[in-house]
Amino acid sequence: MLKSMTGFGRAERNVGDKTFLIDIKSLNGKQFDCSLKMPAFIKPFEFDIRKRLSEKLQRGTIDCTISLKQTGNAKPVSINISLAKAYYQPIAELSKELGLDDSHILGNILKLPEVITPTSDTLTEDEWLVFQSILDEAADDLNKHRVEEGKVLETDLLNRISNIEKQEELIAALEPKRKLKIREGLVKLLEENVGVEQYDKNRLEQEIIYYIEKIDISEEQVRLKNHCDYFRTLLRDNDSEIGKKLSFLLQEIGREINTTGAKAYDSIIQQSVVLMKDELEKAKEQVLNVL
Repeated sequence: MLKSMTGFGRAERNVGDKTFLIDIKSLNGKQFDCSLKMPAFIKPFEFDIRKRLSEKLQRGTIDCTISLKQTGNAKPVSINISLAKAYYQPIAELSKELGLDDSHILGNILKLPEVITPTSDTLTEDEWLVFQSILDEAADDLNKHRVEEGKVLETDLLNRISNIEKQEELIAALEPKRKLKIREGLVKLLEENVGVEQYDKNRLEQEIIYYIEKIDISEEQVRLKNHCDYFRTLLRDNDSEIGKKLSFLLQEIGREINTTGAKAYDSIIQQSVVLMKDELEKAKEQVLNVL
């Protein structure tokens, strides 16, 4: 079963006098790359949060936002004066330049991130245990979306591989005629330029056999068919990170298609090769989204 790297997950729950809302968005990426936004008092747990998300989500470009809704009794707060000053100067200059009223600057600055923070506030051990379960819930919700997206990807990829195989079957049907056409063309060329009685027919047969063997594409066709069969087998695999394997296999499929095109010397076969390449490129684009 395929999993897409694209998905969205959300979880919300009360922890003591706090209400946590966790949103996680995932896009495709070669490695695990996490952008984490959280209240300052959770910063001590950042490493553990990243590790937990990495274990649950494995790979992708992750954007995780942890929001806090404070409930219960009010708690002491501290004002980050240095940060407030850093905000004030450019805002005041901009306000002056635009001729705006600057009487409300301070109130707006106090609303900016990290200017006001709770003092000596952090999660207790029990709260941290509950918080981890909320984080897992959001990650599990995202993975459910990934599975649904994966079903769509699997259907599309199977369609691409099927289209490649159809063109391979057309090429296999044309192969005997191609060899005969090449043989007749070489004989005709010699007869027109050398004369019917002026060349050694036994030697010609040897050269024709050698030449046809050099441009034979039967091995490429067998390998291409085997690669397509293996691609289907991989799609049924329960490997949690199958995207890289599928990507490598598509490279091998592309190698056989390219070699077939280079050896073909036949306009109809070349048309099939072009169609196969088109399906292959679309499959490669889709595989980039597979976990």
